[in-house]
Amino acid sequence: MIQTSTEPVIEIQALEKRFGKENVLQGIDLSIEPGQVVGLIGTNGSGKTTLIKCLLGLLRKSGGCSKVFGVDSWDLAELQKSRLGYVSQEFAILPWMKVEAMCDYTGAFYEKWEYHLVRRLLREWNLNGDKRVGALSVGQRQKLAVILAMGHRPELLILDEPVASLDPVARRQFLQSLIEFTEQDKNTILFSTHITSDLERVASHLAMLKQGRIAYFGELESLKDRCKRLRIFSDQPLPKDFAIPGAIHCEINENHALAAIPDFNYETVSQISSRWNVQVQVEDLNLEEIFLELNGIRSETNDAEAN
Repeated sequence: MIQTSTEPVIEIQALEKRFGKENVLQGIDLSIEPGQVVGLIGTNGSGKTTLIKCLLGLLRKSGGCSKVFGVDSWDLAELQKSRLGYVSQEFAILPWMKVEAMCDYTGAFYEKWEYHLVRRLLREWNLNGDKRVGALSVGQRQKLAVILAMGHRPELLILDEPVASLDPVARRQFLQSLIEFTEQDKNTILFSTHITSDLERVASHLAMLKQGRIAYFGELESLKDRCKRLRIFSDQPLPKDFAIPGAIHCEINENHALAAIPDFNYETVSQISSRWNVQVQVEDLNLEEIFLELNGIRSETNDAEAN
């Protein structure tokens, strides 16, 4: 099903969610366009699962607006629900059914069910259709949950930590299936995970949650272009007032310094070099390192550099 609409698939404005006195979501703004593959990352407790559940109408929001396919999340009807697929952290499947029967049973609820796609994924992901669901390992049940969510080729696929129990081989198969899923129909995916290397393989955009707010949303490659690590080398000990404009942190170790820059430009390097008479090396950061730096966690130490 190829999407032709230019309206956002997901539109969230000033979304809030409170549990008693605890403000988990504190004014979320997020707009996801058709065809985008959005990675959702954040530390434990940052509100990722709560955001997804509010978006799907599984939790009632405390304030703001949340829409899917232009309809308020709390009022999603059968039409909108038939256009989306969802895999939760607590996926529920019927243990007494055989795998293939579970797939057929789920398919009966959808007007359009891609039986050939489901059978192919069962083969590729090494799931025995004659095996009872209750006898599957945790990782195998997770595979089955993903297949059931993809069986009707939803326009919007929402995945909440879908690969936490998968081994590296199974994760790679899963990611390849996601790539094929989006390339063929230009479907939209919101994908929450702690495994940043997986996001780097499939995500076009990144939404980073921090303390109940969106700390960053944009193209993944743009974020990687902007965030850099600087290594500074001097012929003499650096002064105590040595500083780099805009740095998240700057650690000084005698003749060396290490800094992370969230909005890098080469003019900054030129200014540092000329003012302090130092050599500056610019290094790329992977997504995990960027995530750590933006959350105030050092991704590398000067001790490692010194050694």
